[in-house]
Amino acid sequence: MKYTVKIKENKTFVSLYKHGKYTVGKNVAVYYKKNRSGQTGLGITTGKKVGNAVVRSRCRRIIRAAFRNCEEEFPKGYDYIITARPGCGDAKSTHIEAFFRGKVIPAVKKISNTNRK
Repeated sequence: MKYTVKIKENKTFVSLYKHGKYTVGKNVAVYYKKNRSGQTGLGITTGKKVGNAVVRSRCRRIIRAAFRNCEEEFPKGYDYIITARPGCGDAKSTHIEAFFRGKVIPAVKKISNTNRK
């Protein structure tokens, strides 16, 4: 991922869960919030309800691949937490990528446009 930094700190995850906006799909939920650094941050979480360790790792790989394919379309200066939901292991990266392009990116752009006014 060219323009993205990993989110590793727990306080960033908690802040996004509490104060960020979110968009929920069938396979993933995406939390997003404007950050102060100007860089794009990405964190991926998979809970135990998603499946065993193999399935959770597959979900993370699928989500990373989908994000990488449409990374340049995401607005810069936001932190994103992508949470895998049960059934994510059976999904293809193209399905998640279509969700990003169809729901998440327009929602984030709508918020970024309202903040500029």
